[in-house]
Amino acid sequence: MGALTRLAILDDYQGVALSMGPWSRLPGTVQVEVFRDTLKDRDALVARLAPFDAILAMRERTPFPAALLERLPNLKLLITTGERNLSIDVPAARARGITVCGTPSAGAPTVDITWALILNLLRDIPAQLDSVKVGGWQTSVGQAAGGLTLGVVGLGKLGTRVAAVGKALGMKVIAWSQNLTAEKAAAAGAELVDKATLFGSADVVSLHLILSDRSRGIVGAAELGAMKRGAILVNTSRGPLVDLDALVAALREGRIRAGLDVFDQEPLPPGHPLLGCPGTLLTPHLGYVSTQNYAAYFNGAVEAIEAWLAGAPIRELKP
Repeated sequence: MGALTRLAILDDYQGVALSMGPWSRLPGTVQVEVFRDTLKDRDALVARLAPFDAILAMRERTPFPAALLERLPNLKLLITTGERNLSIDVPAARARGITVCGTPSAGAPTVDITWALILNLLRDIPAQLDSVKVGGWQTSVGQAAGGLTLGVVGLGKLGTRVAAVGKALGMKVIAWSQNLTAEKAAAAGAELVDKATLFGSADVVSLHLILSDRSRGIVGAAELGAMKRGAILVNTSRGPLVDLDALVAALREGRIRAGLDVFDQEPLPPGHPLLGCPGTLLTPHLGYVSTQNYAAYFNGAVEAIEAWLAGAPIRELKP
């Protein structure tokens, strides 16, 4: 399929990409350059990426719509970490002769972050840590998970694992999504309920849906308004699943609490309305960030480059 001369590794926030992948396996003719920041300005991004014929994107940190791809005439190979990336316009890439490949991943680290958010909020851990650090002691009474109701929105691979942890902690698990059946819910140890029942009766609601036109804003003012006072909403999937204005209003009124690992804008800009909301635990999209996952990502990226150079691309993304 030809040669590659320059590879751009994008959005390496922690500066670990080169130390966590077998880049030495690549031919010496391939120059690797790492960028640790995310450029939002389209013209600046084009100026940065135009010289490269291969790009490794870290998840959806930098989207690749058709309008960007058409301005990258040298691009031959676009790799995304993970098995899929809805922020890449795969048909547009293929139309321009750009091969788009994915990588393996390791485990389900998003489940860890989901439960870290839930348990920290239930037991008020951040405030208790702060109290100890300044010479204080117990300042609040938390909630144990056992006996509470966990509502899982989206009972796929991640949602099913989150449900299993809830069951192990002694929670009642209920679930809803648009295509979920009672049989599938029961197989995951959950009870199928309708959307209104889930939001009205759960003590903790955890979202595990793919972002699409159908799911965007699926949690709005009506759903948030139906939640119990003091209930917890956890989102480790995608920020736009939740209507931002409605969420900010519910938090400012002190009606609910929220554990959020994903946002409508990432990284969160200064002055973002969620930064000033009470009752929140905000983490910087850590769901997929683990040493095991990164090792799988970067090893898979090297494999993808080797396969492309050999004329036999692997793990090509489907339109």
